[in-house]
Amino acid sequence: MKSSKALLLWLVWVWAWSSGLVASAGNPPLPLLNDPLDVSADFQDFSNTYFLADKLTEFDPATARGKVLYRRARYFTRHAFNNTLAGVKPVEPNEFPTTEYEADPVLPFQLEFVSARTVRVRMPTGPQFAKAESLMLAGPVPKDTTWRYGRVEGGHCYSNAHGAVIVRENPWRLELRDAAGRLLTQTHHLQDNSMTFTPILPFCFVRRAADYSRSVAAVFTLSPGEKIFGCGESFTEFNKRGQRVMLWTDDSNGTQNETMYKPVPFFLSSRGYGMFVHSSGPITFDFGRYFSGINSIMLGDDELDLFVFLGAPKDILAEYTALTGRSPMPPLWSFGLWMSRCTYFSEAQVREVAARLRANRIPCDVIHLDTGWFETDWRCDYEFSKTRFADPAKMIADLKAQGFRISLWQLPYFTPQNRLFGELVQKNLVVRDAKGNLPYEDAVLDFSNPAAVEWYQAKLAKLLELGVGAIKVDFGEAAPLNGLYASGRTGFYEHNLYPLRYNKAVAEITRKVTGENIIWARSAWAGSQRYPVHWGGDAESTDQGMAATLRAGLSLGLCGFTFWSHDVGGFISRPSADLYLRWLAFGALSSHMRCHGTAPKEPWEYGQETMSRAREIIELRYRLMPYIYAQAAASAQRGLPMLRALFVEYPDDPGAWCVDDEYLFGTDILVAPLLHEGERARAVYVPPGTWIDYQTGKTYGAGWHKIEAGRLPIIMLVRDGAAVPHIALAQSTSQMDWSALELVVFAARAERARGLVCLPSDNKLLEVVLEKTGDTFALVGTPLAAKVRLNVQARP
Repeated sequence: MKSSKALLLWLVWVWAWSSGLVASAGNPPLPLLNDPLDVSADFQDFSNTYFLADKLTEFDPATARGKVLYRRARYFTRHAFNNTLAGVKPVEPNEFPTTEYEADPVLPFQLEFVSARTVRVRMPTGPQFAKAESLMLAGPVPKDTTWRYGRVEGGHCYSNAHGAVIVRENPWRLELRDAAGRLLTQTHHLQDNSMTFTPILPFCFVRRAADYSRSVAAVFTLSPGEKIFGCGESFTEFNKRGQRVMLWTDDSNGTQNETMYKPVPFFLSSRGYGMFVHSSGPITFDFGRYFSGINSIMLGDDELDLFVFLGAPKDILAEYTALTGRSPMPPLWSFGLWMSRCTYFSEAQVREVAARLRANRIPCDVIHLDTGWFETDWRCDYEFSKTRFADPAKMIADLKAQGFRISLWQLPYFTPQNRLFGELVQKNLVVRDAKGNLPYEDAVLDFSNPAAVEWYQAKLAKLLELGVGAIKVDFGEAAPLNGLYASGRTGFYEHNLYPLRYNKAVAEITRKVTGENIIWARSAWAGSQRYPVHWGGDAESTDQGMAATLRAGLSLGLCGFTFWSHDVGGFISRPSADLYLRWLAFGALSSHMRCHGTAPKEPWEYGQETMSRAREIIELRYRLMPYIYAQAAASAQRGLPMLRALFVEYPDDPGAWCVDDEYLFGTDILVAPLLHEGERARAVYVPPGTWIDYQTGKTYGAGWHKIEAGRLPIIMLVRDGAAVPHIALAQSTSQMDWSALELVVFAARAERARGLVCLPSDNKLLEVVLEKTGDTFALVGTPLAAKVRLNVQARP
């Protein structure tokens, strides 16, 4: 019996191997629909032609425009001592007639000075006939006049108080330097390969033999010890140095693989610079994976449009978000707890959940209905089931009177059984293939078509007018690569833009109908931060899933996303009570908090003791609401994340760059989640200064400490000298009394304390200052005297 079973398994494996389903040497697995598009293979293909950036042939210092000569090259092999290497070397042209085509093309090169810290580099590989307004940019790109020109040996230098950009003539080279003249990074030329036997493809563009399309490889150096962060909501290791990162929106189906719901073509370096690749085509970053000292930015695009930012992380994020936009402030109620599961199916069930939340004194502001509010589960037609929801308008109004808003799930894909399928196809509101048919079995709404957006927004408007508070913007990662879009482009350029168009469509109709800035979105691209809020997708209900979710949230925050959330307890399965509580505490100290998943996530589903502890965790968030709201406003104004990597606030602390499992919640609270089953203490890296445990009152200095959690399963440290505003507990943010706040001063050595307050009535951000007098702290001035009674309490 065993031998026959083994034989059967062997036969199955042989079939899979012969079918290409199992990878083997020279036989990679066959691609699957919407697999991430990795363009790096185009830069390692012997059939392609490569054009290597060689030298500057002309340059006008007044306009910072010039031309670069590109040398034609092909791959060749070199064999020595039973080892074969492949590298590029110059070749003769292969076109006919030879009089009609350039062997070594001379192409435009341009610098644009956007701000005192931002420089734009533009390098097309051929004529650019298509001119379209960029969705990624928040508006027209400004011009800056602080940069001063100076001639340097072998080149041209533009500099100001923040740094310098140097253009070398022969060989052509672009150098970025800081204010002290320290080299941050520079482009890599073929001549630089003389320093190694490893063949490195230099700064170039490729012309594919298959279709004569072109793509750019912008190749820069990396320094010893340099760290790279960003690239969107990436679930892999926090520091991207040594990784290859593919930027192609994808349904990740989890949070522990290399694919991303929210790739963003932006990164920042510990050396003091950042880069934004202004393109929607597929992009692959190789951050020293192939060669440790080289950063290869490989674009599917035929033009390099690169924004470079100089400064510390806060400076870089301020510059990047000034360019691509900042998050507006979501409504107060969105900062309360969102209660959900996949899914509630009826009005009776929704009312029961609302009643149990209030009966059990569990604060909550939103009840989310996932896929089951239609007549047929998952079949999105934008109408409540008539058999299970007797009066949706009355249900929504009744719940709002109790302090609840309603959020509804939907998606932009329409199955053939959907009653809207025929209408969408007949009205030509969907993505087509080359023949004019549908690329998939589903009809995919074409958000590049204004008529499709109008049709879609009309459907959502009816729901919002009914009283719905928020629309869940699910999916959006699978826009057809081979699709033809109303924009006139294919999925090669529209696929990554699809989430941005999708986010924009929902956010704009929500703002128009309700006046509020709120969606609940899974997919994103550069610029999507203008349409909050986004959440972290379908996390595994494991310790590893929780840790990867945190890393991803920190990475996304480093790409300009102020607001971000995640599914408490993970999405895939039922967590243990221990994991549920630890994740709940992490959620309570995130910008937004939602319990959601395929398994029930209501606290009473985990027993009375767990529910009591869960209540305490959620109550902490509600008492901290003035701090959360003020930090949200401050972060949104500056383009900073609410969940903040330590080095954002402490860039001069080398240790801060090495921590991926802690974060700053705003400016004043350090959070270290408990990431292991049964864990009640953990090693915590404390940045410079003195920090006070929120729960125990113990103080800690900079460095590593083993810290025991207090009653709540999380480590919370507060900066010495922070005044943290609190509010009396309420079951909903709509029931909070903002006329009386408590300022809790955390002071071990500080003689002066500061805090932020932002009242929802006017959304004006104010700083309060207190000075120590004897054993107490007293307010300096009365910035809120006419509006709020401030009760000052010192943390024991």
